[in-house]
Amino acid sequence: MTDHLRPIRGRGTAENPPNRFELLVYERDPADADGEGVAATTQFFRDRSRSVIARNDSPDVGFGASVNPYRGCEHGCAYCYARPFHEYLGFSAGLDFETKIMVKEDAPELLRRELESPRWRPEVLAFSGVTDCYQPIERRLRITRRCLEVITEFRNPVGIVTKNRLVARDVDLLAPLANLQAAMVLLSVTTLDGSLANKLEPRASHPAARLEAVRELAQAGVPVGVMVAPVIPGLTDHEIPSVLAAAAEAGASFAGFTMLRLPYAVAGLFEQWLDRHFPDKKEKVLGRVREMRAGKLNDANFGTRMRGEGNLANIIREMFVLARRKVGIAEKAPNLSTDAFQRPGDQRLLFK
Repeated sequence: MTDHLRPIRGRGTAENPPNRFELLVYERDPADADGEGVAATTQFFRDRSRSVIARNDSPDVGFGASVNPYRGCEHGCAYCYARPFHEYLGFSAGLDFETKIMVKEDAPELLRRELESPRWRPEVLAFSGVTDCYQPIERRLRITRRCLEVITEFRNPVGIVTKNRLVARDVDLLAPLANLQAAMVLLSVTTLDGSLANKLEPRASHPAARLEAVRELAQAGVPVGVMVAPVIPGLTDHEIPSVLAAAAEAGASFAGFTMLRLPYAVAGLFEQWLDRHFPDKKEKVLGRVREMRAGKLNDANFGTRMRGEGNLANIIREMFVLARRKVGIAEKAPNLSTDAFQRPGDQRLLFK
């Protein structure tokens, strides 16, 4: 295998494409990896953000407020739509995204301050709106767990999306919230093929482990679903029925899907990933993406960017709907309630 196609073990990409906002370009020195393609150790940096709740006004995203304890993601998913966000920090959307992680160490304290403010009107907080709140470093730093402890204290509703089974660690916090209709979890499952997942999502939990997390959460009474995301036409779309069947068997009560999105540098990175791992399927996959994206690799328009458009997109959507109905799980997640919200120490609670 030529050097430009050599994978880096445990990484979703081996490239650092130019940052679209920067004039200088960083190129990885071949000496940074040994002959087997072993990447340098992940670096973690303190994020000095002074607020932790981000607002969203995109009409096709199902939340208005989110908390992201980390920026960048060591899961290293080759297709991740969040990669271009790293460019706003001066990094590359490529290898930098999965090896240079910004950590909001004081996220729990910032979250407490924002929830204590009289200006906060309780609403569902999404964990996370951009990068995964349960990526590997969370096992040691426990920032997401500490944020959930604050959420539990205030009884503010929370919705979690993750590719890591580590979410089941926090079932002791999520179950009491679920009893108040204030918690739900979505496990993202792209494929059941462990070999493919290892290449596509190198540091995310094995698909079987994610389904086991679904089982543990469901048994504890936490509403849990599966997001088949992203559906990659020509590579994973045929797995939709089997993913939904496995999700239902594990106890998932709802499911959704999104189509592959390739914004900005992600398009080139994903093309190189196909060159590296599935060169024989590259034209098929990219051709089908273009078929659903009006001849392009990405569609940024609200309403179509998540599902695609055209005949192929309709076929995939119908396949999903039929498979979901067959296994008997719902399309939509349960509505969460803000009725139980409280500010600890608020004397007005005594009169409720």
